[in-house]
Amino acid sequence: MKYTKDYSAETDRLRKAIDEADAIVIGAGAGLSTSAGFTYSGERFDKYFSDFKNKYGFRDMYSGGFYPFEAPEEMWAYWSRYIYINRYLDLPKPVYSDLLKLVGNKDYFVITTNVDHCFQKAGFDKKRLFYTQGDYGLFQCSEPCHKKTYNNKDIILDMVELQQNMKIPSDLIPVCPVCGKPMTMNLRSDDTFVEDEGWHKAAQRYADFLDTRKGKILFLELGVGFNTPGIIKYPFWQMTADNPQATYACINFGDAGCPAEIRTQSICINGDIGEVLAKLSERE
Repeated sequence: MKYTKDYSAETDRLRKAIDEADAIVIGAGAGLSTSAGFTYSGERFDKYFSDFKNKYGFRDMYSGGFYPFEAPEEMWAYWSRYIYINRYLDLPKPVYSDLLKLVGNKDYFVITTNVDHCFQKAGFDKKRLFYTQGDYGLFQCSEPCHKKTYNNKDIILDMVELQQNMKIPSDLIPVCPVCGKPMTMNLRSDDTFVEDEGWHKAAQRYADFLDTRKGKILFLELGVGFNTPGIIKYPFWQMTADNPQATYACINFGDAGCPAEIRTQSICINGDIGEVLAKLSERE
């Protein structure tokens, strides 16, 4: 069921659901970071990738991410900028901070398909976060020959600073310290994705949270689309259906809806997430 009407009434219902919830499970997708200003096309793309745009005709960051660059020096020039602006720069808008103000004093847990680390940068408790699809801030072996990841901040900053003519110095190309093969980003794109020790610990904490919280549970879905609905959206629908005391809330610009089976338990808001969270934060 789709909802496209004015959402003032739903905002009031959601504020009440947050206040009364025994626990809150937040599921976040790309729409949350988009609302916070991490856009991948338009002015922001032109600002950081105009040279690649002029050479290859890219119109957004995603397109460049899949391009088969001939030289690793050029590939890492592109990806170092990509990682730098989407992982290490601050967000333009305080959307994540507004969310933390709403749930920070509640019993919450976050599962997200985002890989930009914005939750932790905004101050969310690291032990209440599960990044299912990886982290721009981590490298792994491209093979992979072992199940370990490596923080990449220092080398990414060097790549950004020292690159010239759309290429990084050859001695900055990252290689696996174990087998010597090229390193790659720790992003889930195929079966080579490394689920390291930290990933498994976070997955277990999320499972434990779901198993031990009962009563009025709010499943708060923010900016989740249908690219990977089996990670957040479908489980949230099912867990809401299984718990008569649960509430499912979805905020998503242009795509907020729920199955008819949980309609009476749902709050669907078709609007900009940042604007909705700002309104929710307003207290008389």
